[in-house]
Amino acid sequence: MTSGRIAVFLLTVLTVWSFMHLYTFWRLAKLPWLATVPRWAWWAAGLLLWFSYPFARYLDRNGMSSEFARLLELSGAVWLGTLFLLVTALLASELLTAFGLWKAAVVPVRTGSLALAALLSVVGIVQGNRTPRVESLEVQLPQLPRELDGLRVVQLSDLHLGTILREGWLSARLAQVQALKPDLVVVTGDLIDGNARHVERLLPLLKELKAPLGVYAVTGNHEFYAGLEASVQLFRDAGFTVLRDQNVEVRPGLVVAGVDDLTARRQYGINHRAVEKALAGRPPGACVFLSHTPWQVEEAARLGAGLMLSGHTHDGQIWPFSYLVRLSYPYVGGTYQVKGLTLHVSRGTGTWGPRLRLWKPGEITLITLRSPSS
Repeated sequence: MTSGRIAVFLLTVLTVWSFMHLYTFWRLAKLPWLATVPRWAWWAAGLLLWFSYPFARYLDRNGMSSEFARLLELSGAVWLGTLFLLVTALLASELLTAFGLWKAAVVPVRTGSLALAALLSVVGIVQGNRTPRVESLEVQLPQLPRELDGLRVVQLSDLHLGTILREGWLSARLAQVQALKPDLVVVTGDLIDGNARHVERLLPLLKELKAPLGVYAVTGNHEFYAGLEASVQLFRDAGFTVLRDQNVEVRPGLVVAGVDDLTARRQYGINHRAVEKALAGRPPGACVFLSHTPWQVEEAARLGAGLMLSGHTHDGQIWPFSYLVRLSYPYVGGTYQVKGLTLHVSRGTGTWGPRLRLWKPGEITLITLRSPSS
């Protein structure tokens, strides 16, 4: 990003973050049963919570990692998810009370909205910490040779490895993948959460991710944030083949193509006709196209890709955030048919920020490829 774009982005994030805190504490402070809390303590708590997550990320970004910083980030991330649910519930209570005009209902409705947000936060934490579910999918892939019918592809996406998701979590995910006995593994971006140093320590584990036809990866927006070249080198050190606006024939009759992340490219003002470049000049046969962001799907279909695998959206991660995500990403989660192309958008193997999910756990996708001639 240019310095101007960075400044605008940070200002927008801080404004929204601040508004959410001010609105929540303003509304909750008016509840009679919270009136006994000293006003200074009330606003001090709000200020502390406001600082928690940004300050933890700042410490991590500047190399001041410690167990304190990790716990601060974990608690701040949980607060981030809880705050979103609080704001959503309180806004709903505004509608139910006609923005306070129905005075008799204000206290019970706001109290109920607080209880609902707390309950949903607990459900979200439980759901977010559940073992990712293996989602099985069969795809008839145009031009796939008969001898490759039944080939098994495992997709991992949005692992967000870092201070919160670490060795134990990754080791369990690798065991899940190995149990599926894939022929081919693809990693569709955001393997790194934000700091490549934390993932470098996981290289011995990442090197265990293997498949007979190889492991292929593309970058996500978080690889750009962590430092693109360093992230790509980390992928390569793990033994992954990184597809950067290019394609490779993994077996005669089967091509895998991939692009550097389209969301980050837009944010950084990079436009290299990436999809066209990645799919151009490829060998004949079936084509699986990897793109972290599920954009330019129609373009990929027009250029002959038969299967597109994406992530990025987390399927909204925390309902009802999915409705906001859909404004920028029409293909928000699941499987779609687009002009002869099958698109699968993973809801993510890991989580970004809060370890909360409503309503589905994380996902590891097992795709069985079928030949039209089988």
